[in-house]
Amino acid sequence: MVAKITTGNNLYGALAYNQEKVDKEKGKVLATHIVREPADGIFNVVATAEDLQRWMPSHFRCEKPVIHISLNPDIKDNLTDEQLSEVATKYMDRMGWGGQPYIVFKHSDIEREHIHIVSVQVEPDGKKINDKLRNERSVAITEALEKEYGLHPAKGQNHSEQWQFTPVDQTKGNLKKQIAAVVKPAASMYRFQTLGEFRALLTLYNIGIEEVRGERDGKPYRGLLYTALDADGKKAEATPLKSSILGRAVGFDALEKQMERSGAKIEKDKIRERLRHRIAEAFLDAPTENRLCENLRASHIDLYLRRNDTGRITGVTFIDNESRCVLNGSRLGKEYSANALNERYPEPMQKTGADLHTLSGESDQGQISTGKRQKKRPKGRSIS
Repeated sequence: MVAKITTGNNLYGALAYNQEKVDKEKGKVLATHIVREPADGIFNVVATAEDLQRWMPSHFRCEKPVIHISLNPDIKDNLTDEQLSEVATKYMDRMGWGGQPYIVFKHSDIEREHIHIVSVQVEPDGKKINDKLRNERSVAITEALEKEYGLHPAKGQNHSEQWQFTPVDQTKGNLKKQIAAVVKPAASMYRFQTLGEFRALLTLYNIGIEEVRGERDGKPYRGLLYTALDADGKKAEATPLKSSILGRAVGFDALEKQMERSGAKIEKDKIRERLRHRIAEAFLDAPTENRLCENLRASHIDLYLRRNDTGRITGVTFIDNESRCVLNGSRLGKEYSANALNERYPEPMQKTGADLHTLSGESDQGQISTGKRQKKRPKGRSIS
């Protein structure tokens, strides 16, 4: 069982996120603790938020008083609602939050049923409840609960299977070896449906990819060039490498077949739905672009943004390193498209050494997909 703890100051947002699942009949309120239950059994976000806040002093010394926890059993585990309620109670007690008011939601919008707990971590005197070694204690508690309920252990699963490639460093030379060490495994391990999505993945490791079309001896040909990028995402002063130099597995035809297989796999395994759920959680308590990136990193998701010369976002791509799937924001829904992020974050993120790539330039050209070839978009028009 994997526990994810998010802290913030938006109590209404955390409750609204969970209530939306209930309203869509994709979830339900499983249990409450020191929270008044409505006579008709229908919870109201505003009333619940006011009830939780009623237990907090008017002045408190805690920057992020709201805690939002998700407890995720393995997909092969089959717990009853009563058992899930017990797990929530025991987890909160052992974490030191058992005396706080909280509400437990069960989500069934994805194949793996799981629970969310919303509470506050401020004591009556205004002090923050001690959360020293919070993550270490949480892991120990979930492991103990796994043994108590005979659950599949989360330790050693998924996270240990993740790959982390080494970004290309143009100053170290031997670019062919560096680029091949990323491109070859990335092409075989990750699922993507357009060249633009594959480009987004490679850009995180300082690699660019370009499509080349023309004629040779009167016959049309198409090919790919791989290039090294500098720290700003610009082409480095180095000779581009033809895909044929790196091998047929990373050529145009091979990637096109991978895109077709990827589309079928994504649909069959409902990867889009699961990824949308995790990204929606990351948007909670994400008032800035930087904070969104931090929340996504915590869920092992990379964010790739394309911008035009004015700084406007023209493309959004999410890279899930757990399912090894790359999806344009528009595939997940309009709320994750370039237009939506521009409205949500009108101010560009402040770059730091730990920030993910946010590149400037025109929209992707020569993008190929499993369907028809996409036409080049006019400069300045927002795409995703």
